[in-house]
Amino acid sequence: MEIIEIAPAGYADRIEGLTEVLHACVHAGASVNFILPFPPEEARAFWTGKVARAMEGGKRRLWIAEEDGRVAGCVMLDWDTAPNQEHRAEVTKLLVHPDFRGRGLAHRLMAALVEAARGMGKRLVTLDTTTGSIAEGVYARAGFVPAGSIPNFARHPVEDRLEGTTYMFLAL
Repeated sequence: MEIIEIAPAGYADRIEGLTEVLHACVHAGASVNFILPFPPEEARAFWTGKVARAMEGGKRRLWIAEEDGRVAGCVMLDWDTAPNQEHRAEVTKLLVHPDFRGRGLAHRLMAALVEAARGMGKRLVTLDTTTGSIAEGVYARAGFVPAGSIPNFARHPVEDRLEGTTYMFLAL
């Protein structure tokens, strides 16, 4: 399994793999802004629209975990912030395809992201995640500290219920 940073020039070649990962994760219950029904076209539109624009604008970096040409996971670092927040960046879309879970990919992806944030001179990395989720534990093991939680923040992607979110940070 290889962790690779994807440059904007090579991004289009990974769209289908990224679409598959996002689609599978949402269908497996990942709370990452989308709810069922969630067709592959909607996942593809996310990658070809919002993410493509951010990467082309130079405000987002993307890492993937890849095995034998298949995208197994991804994570992004976004630093499109206000002028008084240029010292920080945000983690977005840490995803590991259900077929590849339990191999330490989330940890390896986060390590690459944190190393890059340090290299960029960022002093703070933030994120939000579903309160009590497996992801919250992944982030805590990567050194992120909870800053607080908001109950009933977002709808569960599959079930008809609301979930809390926990904001976390890592001082670099």
